[in-house]
This record gives sequence, structure tokens and C-alpha cells, in this order.
Amino acid sequence: MKLSLGSALLTDLYELTMLQAYFDACMNETASFELFVRALPTGRNFLMAAGLEQVVDYLEQLRFTAEDLSGLSRTGRFSTPFLRSLEHLRFTGDVDAMREGTVFFPDEPFLRVTAPMREAQLVESRLINLAHFETLVASKAARCVLAAPEKLLVDFGLRRAHGAEAAWLSARASFLAGFSGTATLAAGLAFGIPVFGTMAHSYVQAHDDEAHAFEQFARSQPTNATLLIDTYDTEHAARKVVALAPRLAKDGISIQAVRLDSGDLGEHARRVRRILDAGGLAGVTIFASGNLDEYRLRQLVDEHAPIDGFGVGTRMNTSADAPYLDCAYKLVEYANEPRRKRSEGKATWPGRKAVYRVYGANGVMAGDLVTLERERRDGEPLLEPVMRDGKRCGPPVTLEAARQHAQRALRALTPAQRSLDRNEPYPVAISDGLRELTRRLDARLGA
Repeated sequence: MKLSLGSALLTDLYELTMLQAYFDACMNETASFELFVRALPTGRNFLMAAGLEQVVDYLEQLRFTAEDLSGLSRTGRFSTPFLRSLEHLRFTGDVDAMREGTVFFPDEPFLRVTAPMREAQLVESRLINLAHFETLVASKAARCVLAAPEKLLVDFGLRRAHGAEAAWLSARASFLAGFSGTATLAAGLAFGIPVFGTMAHSYVQAHDDEAHAFEQFARSQPTNATLLIDTYDTEHAARKVVALAPRLAKDGISIQAVRLDSGDLGEHARRVRRILDAGGLAGVTIFASGNLDEYRLRQLVDEHAPIDGFGVGTRMNTSADAPYLDCAYKLVEYANEPRRKRSEGKATWPGRKAVYRVYGANGVMAGDLVTLERERRDGEPLLEPVMRDGKRCGPPVTLEAARQHAQRALRALTPAQRSLDRNEPYPVAISDGLRELTRRLDARLGA
């Protein structure tokens, strides 16, 4: 059986076994589930919401094919009447969510699904899968943007990403968070992200002469000549570039940049910069890559290393220091009644909620308030209508618009939240109304 990424079967088995049980009990009243993060990873001061567009695409296309239903039938776990009921299942519910690029914090729902129970339950696993991953990568990428402001940042993560979809979506998430582009061609073409590419060491090695390799590549790519100069001796190669440049210039070809990928990047960059400047190539930029993350970027920026751009891959695309979020998609209302989980260490707040953000006079975030949906408070409401009755509320938000929203969000962070080292909790308050509902619900459940 060939399975596509859009398949309704891309889910946990228990979603379907619960749907069978709900079907047997004739339970399909309206349910609300909220997606939130219980706690920030160590060293993180904020998260950035991403993946909403992929979630909406998934919900719009949700359906069981004849092959899907045949596969379910072969498991022997599901009744024929139940399987027949899935033939025309579509998502008909509502979605409210924070805009992609919004900064958020623990206990704040950043997405809510309200739909007939079996629709809202079925989508849990894939919805978390999509929103969790892009949020994880966008949050890591945003820290790189804060560490190296005004620098060219390019996603270099395809080859070590955890699968093709991860590479594709991490390119999107990092661009949303403020990266300049990606080296992953398919993602660039699919999402309209600028694509960047240089050369590999193998290209230089395949030639008998390094300078000849540089010239051949520059003539092949006259408008995109970025030369990788650390295959053998970095500074010696930089001098070859200086010697080559006048010969190329006679034919109207200019070298745009040189790339460093190993060794002490800061020291090599300083030496190469001096060689290029002395050779009349002040306009040639320096691009660096090689196991970079926000901490290494900050170090190079603080050292005033003359590096104009960075290729950031593995550690960003896998969020290497914090490879998962403690997120959950939990029932908060069913059949017009608030619901809450009281498990030790995993208790949830009941009822459909809203999140309001207050800003100081300088435009910097001052605090958030989580309330019941029906409460109205001062501040910016962060949850917005996205889908109603299974249909989008408006045209899709472009990736560029989401990127601009993310840039505004990063500018509004407090100094503590922008820091890579300070770990000061951002103030998130719970409204009195939400606390009172929780108290009353607990009293009723206790009785």
C-alpha cells in the first residue's frame, strides 16, 4: 500500500480505535481541542508559531480513499458500518490560531480546533506533527536571526534533516523566522523562497589545478560565482582568487563571494579579507558555513569577524539542543461542557480560551493574559479565526506576510527574551474567570 503525506491514515492507531468507540456509543457532539506547550526547553525564552498553513491544507484535504478503507478493513479492528461512515468524512469544523510568526509562551493555546468529536479527534496526531515541527525550527531559527542581525542567513540543512518533508518544511520555517533563503531547491520553488548555492569541495578536487577549478566555475556561473576556498590552503586559495579576478573581469565576469567551511572561521575570514582588500577585491563578500548555531554566530559577530553571511544547517534544522517541544492537544470542551485533565504534572485549564498581549509605551511586550473565550480584555487578541465550517476565513496569508509579522514580533521582545543566556520567565497571567471555572469544575468532578 502506497501512502502519501496527505493520507488520513498518517495518524496513530488510537485515533481510529477511539473513533470506532465513539461511533458505537453514538458520541459525536461538538468538541474543542487546544494545542499548547507545557514548558519551554532549557535555554529558550520564547517560541514562534509556525506550520499553520500546512495544518489548514491538511484539514481541507482530509478524506479516506477507497484504498484507505480497504487497508483499515484488513486490520480486522473496525466494523463495516463504521468504515462506511468514514467514506464521506470531511473536516467541517472551526480553527482559531495565532498567526504564523507570533511569539508565544507555555500554557498559551496557539491553535484550537472546534468540530464534531470524530473530526476533532482524528486530526490530533498529524496536526501536532505539522505544527510542532515548524514551530520548533522557527523558534531555533529566530534565535539565529537575533544572534546575527543584518547578516545573510541561508538554510543549509537538507542533507542532515530528518527526512525529505523535514528538509522542505524547515526551509519554510527558517525563512518565516527571518532567514534570507535556502539551498533546498524544491522548497525554494514551492514556497517562493530565494535559493542560494555555491560549490562542493569535490568540484575543486576533481580538477588538477585549484585555480583552474575556480575559473571554470566562474565562467559556468558568471552571475553566481561564489568560490569555496578551503579545500587545501585557505589563504593560498584567496591569493589565487585575486590573481584570477582581472582575467575574468576582461570578459565581464565578477566574483561575488568566497566561502569558508572549516577551521577557525573568524581568523580565516580576517586573513582572507586582508588578502582580498589588498588585491582590489573589496566588493567580494565572505560567506561561512560549518556546524553553526546561534551561539557560534553570536561569537563570530561579537569578534567582529568580517563575515557577511552564514550557511546554517544541521543544528538549526534539527533544533539540535532542543529537538522537541512538550506540546499537547487536549480536550477543553465537549457537548457545551468544559473539560479538563487533572493528571499529575499534566493538568490542563478547561474551556475555550483567548490570549491577550499588552505592550509598553515603547512597543515592547509587557505581559500576556490567558482568559476564557467569552471574556473581553484590553490588549491584542492573539487567537484569530482561521477556518469556519471547514472553509478558510479568507485567502491564505503569504509566507512573506508571515515573515514580516515574525520580524515585528522579534522587535517587540524584551531584552531578557532576546538574550541567548538570560532565562527570565515572561509574565503570563491566568484570568480570575478561568481560575474560577477550574475551581467549580474540580468541585463538581470531586463530588
